[in-house]
Amino acid sequence: MNVIELDHATLAIGGRRVLVDNSFAIKPGEFIGVLGPNGAGKTTLMRAILGLLPPTAGAVRVFGRAPQRGNPAIGYVPQTRTLLPDVRVRGLDFIASSVHGERWGIPTLGDPARIEINATLAQVGARELAERSLSEMSGGERQRLMLAQALLGEPQLLLLDEPLINLDYRYQETVIELVHRFARDRNITVLFSAHELNQLVGALDRVLYLGNGHAALGTVAEVVTAPVLSRLYGADIDVVRADGHIFVLSRGRDVERADHLHDDGHHNHGHHHA
Repeated sequence: MNVIELDHATLAIGGRRVLVDNSFAIKPGEFIGVLGPNGAGKTTLMRAILGLLPPTAGAVRVFGRAPQRGNPAIGYVPQTRTLLPDVRVRGLDFIASSVHGERWGIPTLGDPARIEINATLAQVGARELAERSLSEMSGGERQRLMLAQALLGEPQLLLLDEPLINLDYRYQETVIELVHRFARDRNITVLFSAHELNQLVGALDRVLYLGNGHAALGTVAEVVTAPVLSRLYGADIDVVRADGHIFVLSRGRDVERADHLHDDGHHNHGHHHA
């Protein structure tokens, strides 16, 4: 059974159709990089998978069924451009608050829950980090904590909505390596949205590129081509491969990098763990 399936699905926000009549399927254990220009539908797609946005036409299926809000089989790391609600909260308490569904209250945990939390924190290298308050952490450290929270309960599907934003290169590499290792070891299906392809290439099974209402899913060699990306960007695109890197250019301008630089401060999403 496919983990995610879109069958002629159209997704709209405020009457604007973001993705139109798209069909594709993602298999168990795949690591999928989700790319595309701003407004192409990366977050919209994740909201649909989380059961927060029903399609206006066609169907979206997750584990063979219509998406369900609060599905415990899905771990979710939202964009973290907005401050967390109370940065004075200790990291461990922030993690613990998700175990029984409490949003920010500190629950009373039994031994099994404590053991699971401690084991998950250790696996992402955040055990000592969890004793500090969120206000004392760097962006990369908070991101590691968010990843630990999403991995609680051993999800079968992990949705990561641009987790590399505002992280320095070293932390970006660490996040990618952690997610890739977990996905491989536990056969977790991953949708990892990002602005730039090159960082993810070593971890990807396939890439899902969104743009202009359309989606293209396939290997990097199949999707990251001038004809496919020109259709998705709605502009003439050149794809240049040099020194092991892939550059997506429009009139000599790196459109992925330019999109990233102009994105700061936009699309603030206040969603939390699903």
